[in-house]
Amino acid sequence: MKTIQVAIADDQMLFRKGMISIVNSFEGIEITIEAENGKQLLQGLEAIFHKPDVVLLDLSMPQFNGVETAKVLHKNYPNIKIIVLSVYNEDLFVSHLMDLGVNAYLYKNVEPREVEEAIRTVIEKDFYFNDAFLKALKNRTNGKKPKLLIQDDIPSILTHREIEVLDLICKQHTAQEIADKLFISTRTVDGHRNNLLEKTGVRNTAGLVVFAIKNGLVDPNALL
Repeated sequence: MKTIQVAIADDQMLFRKGMISIVNSFEGIEITIEAENGKQLLQGLEAIFHKPDVVLLDLSMPQFNGVETAKVLHKNYPNIKIIVLSVYNEDLFVSHLMDLGVNAYLYKNVEPREVEEAIRTVIEKDFYFNDAFLKALKNRTNGKKPKLLIQDDIPSILTHREIEVLDLICKQHTAQEIADKLFISTRTVDGHRNNLLEKTGVRNTAGLVVFAIKNGLVDPNALL
């Protein structure tokens, strides 16, 4: 099994060193880059040939904060998964970062086992949503009439099969699991996923889940 390589950027040395020790204790996962800010992280990525699979990214950093760094990572290194580590739990802020293409959002007080689960899940399924995130998104949409993010009615833009695939994506099924459930090939699943990304204008699978919840295509309570 291939070792999952992880980079971490956090300006708090004690927290960063503690996270490095914790992550390196996970089987088959290792920290390959550490940085104290976004600028240093991006310089480190430019200097190496084999890029990490995942970046653990703090939000409040000098010289390129987490939001600025996430934008550059998504543009220049689209295959790297981004897991934000933050003390901020404002509902609007959490879902905004998902709109930017972040693959997971963890509060800094989570248990180490959840960090490991998030790393492995974003590699396997492209996103990791915990109860805290889903509750934040639910609070944003609770009592509000869904507002379409694409023009015209969603059913006329997304096919019945695309909506089925989107529903299964939201329930965190892998491409193989979706293929098995719908009796189609994984290549066809990937094709539907790409069509969904293009039609909705979101950046990644995490964005598709946010889109589906915001537009009332899936009940966040069903995902908790």
